[in-house]
Amino acid sequence: MIKFRLIPVAALAVFLSHPASAAEVDATAKYVVTLGGINIANISVDLDDNGSRYDLNLSANVAGLGTLVASGTAKASSSGRSAGQTLVADTFNLQTRANGELFTVDVSFAGRDVSSFKVDPPIIDNYDRVPLERRHLTGVGDFLSAFVLKGTGLDKSLCQKQSNIFTGVERFNIAMTYAGEDNATSPRTGYQGPVVLCTVDYNPVSGHFTSSDITNYLADSNRIIIWYAPLGDSGYFIPYRVLLGTNMGDLSMVLTGLRN
Repeated sequence: MIKFRLIPVAALAVFLSHPASAAEVDATAKYVVTLGGINIANISVDLDDNGSRYDLNLSANVAGLGTLVASGTAKASSSGRSAGQTLVADTFNLQTRANGELFTVDVSFAGRDVSSFKVDPPIIDNYDRVPLERRHLTGVGDFLSAFVLKGTGLDKSLCQKQSNIFTGVERFNIAMTYAGEDNATSPRTGYQGPVVLCTVDYNPVSGHFTSSDITNYLADSNRIIIWYAPLGDSGYFIPYRVLLGTNMGDLSMVLTGLRN
């Protein structure tokens, strides 16, 4: 059985997106996360962009689900340069609190390379942890900005994206592939209109534990899907829904509210 802890659950729910124009953007997206149809978390993501620099801030309250998901809170932030077709982070920070324990990550980037990082408390290098190597810390970005998409329209080109990601703990690669188009119609959600579907392929590189159930499951999964919706006419495209099939039911994140 796969046990979802606070950090991976919050991380899976963090798939947000971004703009192609230089117009200023100030938006807030709210999501609900469910596992097997049961609400386990509420998430709010704020996106600000002045045309040259961006700030992404995520906060999550995780209700938990027995021994499967730890209850607690999570906060994550990414900031950096927004010019061009992709976001380039300068800093990434993560803070989680569960069962009375605080865990923090601080990462600094110089371009696409990691210049420094700190994890508190430090991760213990057990025999089954794949060692982080210096070469794994070049040509990378942070988790939040990696899933911020820019584009000129809602089409298959949005899904043509590959990212090398360093979380401060793990290095992994993500590849997205176009899977089709759909139309969001539910009045219970924060958006109604056309969406584009992207499938996600997860490839762990280093920093993970070979015995980790969640890592192995994600690596083997062929059912990680993101439905992207436009953030008004800003040139940003944000997830309308994220779906991961598990042996405990679908882990789903759905947009419930949007201010832009």
